[in-house]
Amino acid sequence: MRNVIHAALVASAMLGCCHAFAEELWDPHLRGVDEGLAAGALPPPGVYFVNNSYFLPDGYVGDSKSTSTKLQAYVNVPILLWTTGVRILGADFGVAIAQPFDYTNLNVGHVEVGNHWGTYNTVLMPAILSWKLPYDLHVKTQFAVYVDNGSSSASTKNSPSAGVGAAMANWTFEPGLGISWLHDGWNVSAQMLYETNTADNNSSKAFNGGKYQSGDQLAFDYTITKTIGKWVVGVGAYENNQLQRDNLCVSATNCGGQPGTATLSFAVGPIVGYNFGPIELMAIFNHQTVNHNDVGGDTFNLRTVIPLY
Repeated sequence: MRNVIHAALVASAMLGCCHAFAEELWDPHLRGVDEGLAAGALPPPGVYFVNNSYFLPDGYVGDSKSTSTKLQAYVNVPILLWTTGVRILGADFGVAIAQPFDYTNLNVGHVEVGNHWGTYNTVLMPAILSWKLPYDLHVKTQFAVYVDNGSSSASTKNSPSAGVGAAMANWTFEPGLGISWLHDGWNVSAQMLYETNTADNNSSKAFNGGKYQSGDQLAFDYTITKTIGKWVVGVGAYENNQLQRDNLCVSATNCGGQPGTATLSFAVGPIVGYNFGPIELMAIFNHQTVNHNDVGGDTFNLRTVIPLY
């Protein structure tokens, strides 16, 4: 039986939340969104629809749950993935596109200061290459571009109060590497994404002509699952590391890293999936155990995979 989820719809790596103190609310990669997938493989040739419904029901801003600044968020990520059937350098070749949208509800001191729907940056993935290696190993490389076209962002006139926007006001470039061991129903996978951002094109409005740029990040998603009949069970984890502090230049000669902007987070939790035939569902829960300078809290993602052609 063809298992679309374990064939890895790798284009789910699309969107994330959030910097606690930075100009940008969002991390590019949605933390843990690729858990449960075979990070090193592409599905068989065809067109696939993937939808991630991602919830942060009780988030908090900062290092401690005792903070009075709370955030609830819902992110929906519809994706089209095409595995072309073309081989390049011995690898299967695919492309993907996503147009996420999101809802955020920010409360400061038990007062609601932001309640907002909007569209996120369009995500283009023009190149996905996956190689099948000996011993049931698979390796994949990919490249994604986040377009600066979101409906609102921090410091724009259409952003709700407290600067909470639906998107980033910059471009992001994201190369990635994934590896999987797929054997006898087992999926042991790890994915690494490197994210670099251009300067925020609205930051001059917020900083009197200054230029703000979010620091580069490394994002990891981990998976260990076993397929038993139509069921998939296992465990997943994510890790997010900002390699450098966000940078603010108030003049050509006056630039500096901003304190409290280098984020670190880690979470782990169960994965359960079921194959209904052409449609596959997978539920992923992540309990956050480490949070530094970021939005914290447990998350839940429900992924739907439908082969279209």
